[in-house]
Formats: sequence, structure tokens, C-alpha cells
Amino acid sequence: MSRRPARAERSASGGTTAVVGDRVLTLPNVISFVRLLGVPLFLYLFLVVRADVAAIVVLAIGGTSDWVDGWIARRLHQVSRLGELLDPLADRLYILATLLAFTAREVVPWQFTGALLARELLLLGSLAVLRRYGYGPPPVHYVGKTATFLLLAAFPILLLAAAAPGVATAAGAIGWGLAWWGLVLYWVAGAMYVVQASRLVREMRARAGGAPA
Repeated sequence: MSRRPARAERSASGGTTAVVGDRVLTLPNVISFVRLLGVPLFLYLFLVVRADVAAIVVLAIGGTSDWVDGWIARRLHQVSRLGELLDPLADRLYILATLLAFTAREVVPWQFTGALLARELLLLGSLAVLRRYGYGPPPVHYVGKTATFLLLAAFPILLLAAAAPGVATAAGAIGWGLAWWGLVLYWVAGAMYVVQASRLVREMRARAGGAPA
């Protein structure tokens, strides 16, 4: 996490892996934009025309392509600040839109949706505090990416369980297994972000307190 206008991504070992640039029109960003367009398409298919099979396809493509834009960005050296914002934005919109739509049609209970929304509110509070001290969003942690992958994988399977009674038992077991693990890891990642933000705020206050008058 940094205040600098440009930075390099670093691996867990501390080595630089990719330079974050300012380019907008890149292949990874185009993929992220397409993923964003899938959110209203899913909502239309699922809530308006009730085309559940098509909605499952859109969800499956949106979920399984979660890693594609990031992989291409690193492979083609096209990591950008816009991409770093678009990728998690697309993930969150898919998760929130799917949760609200699923809750409206009783595919998932409201308690599950409430647990995920509470985590998002916690993270929004942390981001507001960081912004107050001049910091941007924290870098995406692999725990958070894993949680997102599990949730995005769970949703089309849960929808399949609701739309196809013949496979409801097996699909429901698999879907809920992925969903609960995703929820747990989602909260673990949220707690890690809060700890990281708290550490940065304490460091800023300590430096401000020790600065000469």
C-alpha cells in the first residue's frame, strides 16, 4: 500500500514482479470491462426474464474468468492502476449482485447474504480511514482472491441446484461447501485488511506525534 503515484508489485519474497503503469486500453482492462457488463446481463436474465440456464452460463463465465485478466496482465506486462481497480470491482459487483438476486428468489438465505454484506461494510470503513490518511486501497491478498474464487464458483452451482431438481442434492452439497468456505476466507481476508490498515494508521500517528514542532 503506498501514497506514491506509481509503484511496483512485489512478491512475497520481496522481489519486484511487475511495474504498475497508467495505460487504460489494454487487453486485461477490456476483459474486466466485459466482466462488468456481465453483471447487469445476469440480473436481467435471472430476475426479469427468469432464464435460469442462461443466467448460469453468464455466472459461470464471469466466475471462471476471474483470474484471466490478472494472469494476462502479468504475462503481457500490462499491469495498470485501472486494472487493479477494475478487477476487484468486477469481483465485488458479481458477488453483491448475485447475492441480492439469490436472496430475492430465495436461492440463499438472507443470513448468508447479511454475513457477506457485513464484511463489505467493515472493509468500506477501513478504506475510508485509509483514505483519510492519504492511502489508497490495500493490495489484494491471496486469501481474498481465494475467497472470491470460491464464492464465484459456488454461485452458478447453487443456481444449478435450484433450477435442476435432478441434480439438486449433489449440486447443493458442492455449492454450499464452496460457499461456506468462501464466506470464512472472505472474513479472514477482511480481518487481515483491517489489521493492515490499523498498523498503518498507528505508524502515521506515531510519526506525526514524534515530528518536531
